[in-house]
Amino acid sequence: MSLLAQCLVRRELFPNSNCLKAVQREHMLYHEILLQNADILCLQEVDRLEKLLPVIESAGYAHRYAAGPNKKHGCLIAFKKELYEEAGSKLILYDEQKVRTTDEEGVNPHGSTFRTRNIGHIVALKRTQRDEGVVVATTHLFWHPKYVYERARQAAILKREVVQFKHSIRHEDWPCIISGDFNFTPDDPIYSLVVGDPLLPMQEERLQPSYVVHSTIDPTVAAGTIEVSKDENEEAEGADPDKVITNARAAQPADGLLSLPELKEIFANLGPPLKSAYDSGLRGYLGSLEESRSDLPTRTFGDRVTIPSSRRGGYEPEWSSYTFYWKLVLDYVFILDAPEGQSTITGVLSGHRTEDLEPGLPQLGVCGSDHIALSAEIVFTRTQK
Repeated sequence: MSLLAQCLVRRELFPNSNCLKAVQREHMLYHEILLQNADILCLQEVDRLEKLLPVIESAGYAHRYAAGPNKKHGCLIAFKKELYEEAGSKLILYDEQKVRTTDEEGVNPHGSTFRTRNIGHIVALKRTQRDEGVVVATTHLFWHPKYVYERARQAAILKREVVQFKHSIRHEDWPCIISGDFNFTPDDPIYSLVVGDPLLPMQEERLQPSYVVHSTIDPTVAAGTIEVSKDENEEAEGADPDKVITNARAAQPADGLLSLPELKEIFANLGPPLKSAYDSGLRGYLGSLEESRSDLPTRTFGDRVTIPSSRRGGYEPEWSSYTFYWKLVLDYVFILDAPEGQSTITGVLSGHRTEDLEPGLPQLGVCGSDHIALSAEIVFTRTQK
């Protein structure tokens, strides 16, 4: 769950909210975090640790927190101490990661468009009572709507590093949960790359304008006349989601950005695609019902955006972030099954009705963040050899 860090709260971003002060929001957030009694928690936009940590520790959780360079908020993975113990962790600084495996003279191996200071956070959890475990990763990808390539780059790095981390701790047989605020929608090209669907022509077209290099990468880029946001390096989603890219130039071969075929290849070479807990779980549940979907209280992304049944994403929640300026699905619980295992989704937390989210989050009595909590019950089993 993305908590909406207090350091990012601005009245102009949430003009209809009635609870923007920390004292108004925090106890609502604590209640929502603990309500599901989850074995594992993945939280983003976490600040004010001096307030949060005593709450989760008193509920029986241990934790591992990480943040990007000079960030006032970060990502936190918590786990029930009676069930798990930490078996290793890793911090991924996306800005420092290379996406090109071979060094070509005069070509930037990082292939980045923007220094975002975003991170991936990985923790290996071993069961306390038996020799089994799970690798858990959480992240908050770059927020700017137009920087599609940069988010794709970060998503590819995250999966690559999760797979390599499993090898480094010699637990290739453990499944992975990758959950967080990914800042892309189910019809976005990055979602399709992550879950293994072929890109549609319109998705490829959406990627192309984001092949740019921002002034945070190339300081010689002349400053534009319009700021992207008050602080371009923060993830406050911005009061205008249609902001154009500014303070950037078109990418050149020397910048090392992955071409579209290379981008497809890097995802394809990282092993099996990820499985979405919500898309998989709700697809199975709703598809098994005989009554009309219109009679059901559970609505999905596919109820408001047309996605062919042959493609994934239509069974994600209807919303995961709902504010005055943006109403989107941005958060996911992804699964990477073990090579000799499989996962079954036995339950997911139903989302809020749209009418309950009006006039926009955060709202007293509804949700203390601009993002809604997701929760999934997952059963991992080993397949027979």
